[in-house]
Amino acid sequence: QVQLVESGGGLVQAGGSLRLSCVASGSIFSIRDMGWYREVPGKDHALIATITSRGWKNYADSVKGRFTISRDNAKNAVYLDMKNLKPEDTGVYYCNAETVWSSLGDTLDAWGQGTLVTVSA
Repeated sequence: QVQLVESGGGLVQAGGSLRLSCVASGSIFSIRDMGWYREVPGKDHALIATITSRGWKNYADSVKGRFTISRDNAKNAVYLDMKNLKPEDTGVYYCNAETVWSSLGDTLDAWGQGTLVTVSA
């Protein structure tokens, strides 16, 4: 079993910054892709940013140049540095990790509980 614990959400004014953190624990052999998603009412989670185990990054067009994703493989952690926040960035942000839990390569797609980011105008 794998647990993802997020932290760092909160209330910030437009133009401000926040840093989200997510740490994975449990039965982890290794972690492949990690990422951040935002809940969209009535839709599946919207991709914000992902990062592979080798550091390849992918961003949603709406956050390019403002958000930076990074990871610390030794800590099984992923981070999201958010700058120049806008009211439309408001939402619940979820951490995701594709975890390998056995030496045979069995994987588990794990999700955190979500952390709320509110950007006021």
